Amino acid sequence: MPRYYPNSRFSDCWSSAGNVTFFHRNGVCFWKKRPRPDFPGTPDQLDQLQVHHRAINAWKRLSHDTQTEWNRLAVPVVSHRPPFDGKGRISGYNLFVSAYHGFAQLGDEHVPEPQPFHDFPVFVAEYSGIGTVHQEQDTPSDIILKFRVLMPECQEPTGYRLMTRLQFTYPGMGRQPGYLRSHIAAGNCTSSDCIVEVPVADYARKWNLSLSQYQVHCRYLLIDTLTGYRCNYRKTSFLLSKTHITDT
Repeated sequence: MPRYYPNSRFSDCWSSAGNVTFFHRNGVCFWKKRPRPDFPGTPDQLDQLQVHHRAINAWKRLSHDTQTEWNRLAVPVVSHRPPFDGKGRISGYNLFVSAYHGFAQLGDEHVPEPQPFHDFPVFVAEYSGIGTVHQEQDTPSDIILKFRVLMPECQEPTGYRLMTRLQFTYPGMGRQPGYLRSHIAAGNCTSSDCIVEVPVADYARKWNLSLSQYQVHCRYLLIDTLTGYRCNYRKTSFLLSKTHITDT
């Protein structure tokens, strides 16, 4: 992709403008022609779009005093979008919509109350194995991915839920963000060092692949179940063997 070189007018760029999208890779800014596919989106993506529309409408219905309170709470919150220099801030609208989406992902969609944003604990999630599978005509169709979640300095880990974005693909293939699908852990973390289970239904049909081995790309983050707020995502990748699925 063409590289963007800073100039006297713009030192850096991100997001989209007109027909061009700017993005960062390893700290370097590149640009590409903005895609405009005819494909309207998967059913899950369309559902998420409707959630976003409901979040926007919920914000519009808030009283002026409540919106002002959200704006006040958003003042110290650092943006999760580039540039990641710690200087970018968000609006009360951004904070509200983030909380709305967080609760929706938890299966508890509702209008959130204004809450201060607290820093998330330092954490990491590691792939740990496969849980019980559902068999369909002697072929596993559902699996449960196990992740070990470590939060060594967290005093109250039970208030957090692991959220993942997964892509199953061919071994050695790179990550394609458009094929990532959301899957959330079945329950909250139970301690600062625990195993959580992430159900993945109908995995072969979801990515239209039936392989002996899968490359799994994962983005993961924590959701604060009391506020609906989410932290910046992290990334991991691992191989998943079909023999492990069948033998489980």
